[in-house]
Amino acid sequence: MAGAPFVAGAQVLVYIGAISVLILFAIMLTQTKDAPSGLVFQTQAVPAAIAALVLALLIGVTVTATEWPETAERIWTDTEAVAVALFSDFVLPFEVVSVLLLAAVIGGVFIAKRERKEPG
Repeated sequence: MAGAPFVAGAQVLVYIGAISVLILFAIMLTQTKDAPSGLVFQTQAVPAAIAALVLALLIGVTVTATEWPETAERIWTDTEAVAVALFSDFVLPFEVVSVLLLAAVIGGVFIAKRERKEPG
C-alpha cells in the first residue's frame, strides 16, 4: 500500500479535470440563444469580489497563524509498480467506467438538445 497516496492524488487530479471539461462542454452545447442578455450571475460581480477578498484574507490569516511542523521523512513510493498495476490489472474496470461516463454525457446532451414540440 506504499503507492496508495500517489494513486489517490492521480485519481483526484484526473477526475477533477475530466469532470470540469465535461461540464464546460455540456454548458457550451446546451446554451439557448433566447436567454436574456443580463443574467443573474453577471450582476453579482461586486459581492463576489468582496467575498473573494474576505476569503483570501481568512486564508492568509489562517496560514500565518498556523504553527507548521517540520516535514516528516519521505517514504519511497515505487511509481513503476503502481503504473504496472494500473495499466495491467485495472485497465478493464477503468475503460468500463470511462465508457459509462461517456454514455451518460451523450445522453445528457441528447436530452438537453432535444427540440420540444409546442402543442397546437
